[in-house]
Amino acid sequence: MNRINLICLGVRDIKKSLAFYKNIGFHTYEKEDKPAVVFFDNQGTKLELYPLEELVRDIDAENPPPLSLGGFGGITLACNLKSEAEVDAFMKRVKEHGGVIAKQPQKVFWGGYSGYFQDPDGYYWEVAYGPAWKFDDNNMLVIEEDH
Repeated sequence: MNRINLICLGVRDIKKSLAFYKNIGFHTYEKEDKPAVVFFDNQGTKLELYPLEELVRDIDAENPPPLSLGGFGGITLACNLKSEAEVDAFMKRVKEHGGVIAKQPQKVFWGGYSGYFQDPDGYYWEVAYGPAWKFDDNNMLVIEEDH
């Protein structure tokens, strides 16, 4: 089995995070402004928002993992787009809705164009374009590598 169906982000304020992700273009069928859990449709996966305090209890109710005090946790999420203009427009939208730009989009060493932002809970997202990238009929990035 080689798939990821859900990526769950533990969030400190689900109402704020829900509004942020909706405002930057993520689609959900959720109608409440402060639901118990939120699922956003993405082409090929779903992004889930879940209250952080509940998430640590879900992992282990008797001995929940300690909450991070901030800093970089070593994981990033990525949104791969089809042009530099799409990257710029998306990053502008992120900033307009309260995202923190960690790195302005720029030409990068691997030949693409990339920038980073942080969401309301500090999760880092890369927004990138690669001139050689291809997308399938579901807009999933196709990575063809010689091994």
